[in-house]
Amino acid sequence: MLMYKYVGRTKKGLLKKGTIEGSSRSDVIAQLRGKEISPREITETKATIFNKDISIGRNSVKNEHFVIYCRQFATLIRAGVTIVEATNILRDQTESKGLKKVLGEVERDIKGGIAFSDAVEKHPKAFPTLFANMIRAGEMTGNLDETLDRMATYFEKQHSLKKKIQSTLAYPIVLSVLIFIVVIFLMVFVIPQFTIIYEQFGGGLPSITLFVLKISEMIQHLWWLLIFILAVVIALTMFLFRKNHQFHYIVHSGLLKMPIFGKLLQKAAIARMTRTLSSLFSSAVPILQALAIVAKVVNNPVISKVILESRGSLESGGTLSEPLSAHWVFPPLVHQMTEIGEKTGTLDYMLEKIADFYEEDVDRTVDTLKSLIEPVMIVILAFVVGFIVAAIMIPMFSVFTEIQ
Repeated sequence: MLMYKYVGRTKKGLLKKGTIEGSSRSDVIAQLRGKEISPREITETKATIFNKDISIGRNSVKNEHFVIYCRQFATLIRAGVTIVEATNILRDQTESKGLKKVLGEVERDIKGGIAFSDAVEKHPKAFPTLFANMIRAGEMTGNLDETLDRMATYFEKQHSLKKKIQSTLAYPIVLSVLIFIVVIFLMVFVIPQFTIIYEQFGGGLPSITLFVLKISEMIQHLWWLLIFILAVVIALTMFLFRKNHQFHYIVHSGLLKMPIFGKLLQKAAIARMTRTLSSLFSSAVPILQALAIVAKVVNNPVISKVILESRGSLESGGTLSEPLSAHWVFPPLVHQMTEIGEKTGTLDYMLEKIADFYEEDVDRTVDTLKSLIEPVMIVILAFVVGFIVAAIMIPMFSVFTEIQ
């Protein structure tokens, strides 16, 4: 893409200057006219950090706002409201500023003769790739109302599943932070007071007490180094997670192999993958295109890799289920039901049943974990604090004995 400087006027006659990316001069003119800007001067320039438009979270839409929009839009279309009228109605009533702005642009594009799928595809931060592709399939088959209804149900289920996973993981994370704060408080403010007492009375100290005192001393004198190391580790991890594909893959693979929570994340990822594939197949999206879409939207590089291998298998005359059966991330149930679906021509139905099974399994697992996590974390907190208190109190008994 090339960078162009432009000078133009808006519909209100106001002068507008700026930079814009485009494949050619005519492409830039079309983009500016789409923004209701009449170009007067367009010159090619080099793309630098100083002339690129910087946008942080521009036109981004929260997941819950999009889910509400999707259901309301599907309901309006089912009721016979035109796409333009439905877009206008939802633009006026949405609470999301980003979605309101995007829907205004989508409405203008539709009125200008652009297909709805092409209009929403221009705003990937607001409309997921899956949504745009499903809408395009619905427009081609003439079943847009059914496609929208299916999409609304899909995004509602995905949002609900995501919230359940977050609520399950939030409690141990919060309590772990609390344990860390309590330990730091004891090490920095409480233990030093007892250290003075031990020095006054003299005598030997138990190994457990010496260990805790050494940790306390290290935290007091080297706290700045510990914070620096922690900050560097976090920053380096985040950088590698975003930029290094191999590290990104290793992290996700490790998360899926975690005890207890790994199985939960694995089931949720499989449910998301199979539900997405089932929705795409039901909307008559070609299987190779559907697999490419799912590989992008599943948000897990381990599963994405297997999906792309399945796509390659189909292109070379193989089956979808073969790569699934060869990878540890997919239980036998998944590839067996997928294989049956391929043989009987009911792949979309089988994938839907797999998704139903794992979504219900996730619900059961979440309920079980919620009932177990609280007592387990309380026991951990009691053990950590009890260990420190025991290290402090054991020498005190010896001191009291000597005093008596």
